Amino acid sequence: MKICELCQREVERTSRHHLIPRTLHGNKWFKKNFTKEQMHETVDLCRDCHKQIHKFATEKELGRYYYSLEKLMEHDKIRKFVEWLRR
Repeated sequence: MKICELCQREVERTSRHHLIPRTLHGNKWFKKNFTKEQMHETVDLCRDCHKQIHKFATEKELGRYYYSLEKLMEHDKIRKFVEWLRR
C-alpha cells in the first residue's frame, strides 16, 4: 500500500504528479523563475486527487501558483475536495 501525499489516504497505487507540469518546462518564464530541481519536483498522489487537481486548475495555473503541496491546498476547490475525501 502507498500513501497519497495530498489526502494522506492509504491507497493501492499512486501516480507521480509534476508540481510544474512538464509541458511548461521549455517556457522562458518558468526557466527564469524556477531552478531545474524545482521544475522536476514530483509528488505521489492517489488517482482521485490527481484527477481533481487537473480538473480544477489549468497547467499554467498549476505551474505559476500551485507548485507545492501547501500551495495546492490553498486552492479552494482542491482543499474542499481533499477535506471531503479524508472523511
